[in-house]
Amino acid sequence: MDAFGAPYVEPALSLGVRPERINTLADFAAAREHGVHARGSNHVSVPEVLADPAARHARGDLDIPVEAAYPLDRVADAYRHLERRHTLGKLVLIP
Repeated sequence: MDAFGAPYVEPALSLGVRPERINTLADFAAAREHGVHARGSNHVSVPEVLADPAARHARGDLDIPVEAAYPLDRVADAYRHLERRHTLGKLVLIP
């Protein structure tokens, strides 16, 4: 299920997805109503957690598709790229 954009908690439930398997970052009312998760990933975006996948990528054990890279002074272009939706890979900002 493409969970980008419009609320998707109710459609997921109607398809039989168990509430404990659903996470929403946008529909907090539905999370409260249906008992689904509403948590982001900020707690894992720290160097200690990111070191392992970075090392795996450096060894070639983890493929991270990159769709485009932008120098930091073109961050607005990167956001315009995201606004087109359905990016097939990561967008990288180069300091």
